[in-house]
Amino acid sequence: MNALEGKVALITGAKGGLGRYVTEAFLAAGAKVVGVSRSIQASDFAHPGFAALPAELSGAEAARKIAGDIMTRFGRIDVLAHVMGGFDGGKSVAETDDATLDEMLNLNYRSAFFVARAVLPHMLQQGGGRILAVASRQAVEPGAMVGAYSASKAALVALIRAIALENKDRNISANTVLPGTMDTAANRAADPTADPSRWVQPAQVAALLVYLASDAGAQVTGAAIPIYGRQV
Repeated sequence: MNALEGKVALITGAKGGLGRYVTEAFLAAGAKVVGVSRSIQASDFAHPGFAALPAELSGAEAARKIAGDIMTRFGRIDVLAHVMGGFDGGKSVAETDDATLDEMLNLNYRSAFFVARAVLPHMLQQGGGRILAVASRQAVEPGAMVGAYSASKAALVALIRAIALENKDRNISANTVLPGTMDTAANRAADPTADPSRWVQPAQVAALLVYLASDAGAQVTGAAIPIYGRQV
């Protein structure tokens, strides 16, 4: 059974460490996927339901253009899965420079604000949709030496919760997922002495996003869902 048959999904960060799993899971569930990242190409995913949209979510106009291009081609946007993001840490708040703060806010919060704002009018007009975003465990359990990162992910959780409240009677659900450390190539390279068997599998995060995007998950909204695995 294809839980997302007939749905059009916009996935940001579609070819990243987690994004690749999410894109493949949405395609396997029957969705038509428009994958967005700076260097993405149609050849990155050998699936007839995949379309590549090379773009950078650098501001409001870029997000509006992405949404407009998808509407022109497909006529609707059923799901926004905002997977893109970034990490920078290792310094205390007192030591964190302005450039790092701006980078974290741009990658983890402003990009989500711009793209959600761009797709919501189309979802309202078509009578429904799903807004999903990947935050982090550190959005709700901030740690030392990652203040800018934790704050940017906490802002993302607050944004998606606000969207859920604003659209609770309009058949638009909005949720975040909060993974612990994920078993990606980048995380393995960053911490080669760690035990990755304790880390969250990206396929599990992708499966949760598919459920939330499906009709079966329609009444789940305003949630920030932990997915910690053995790190609980």
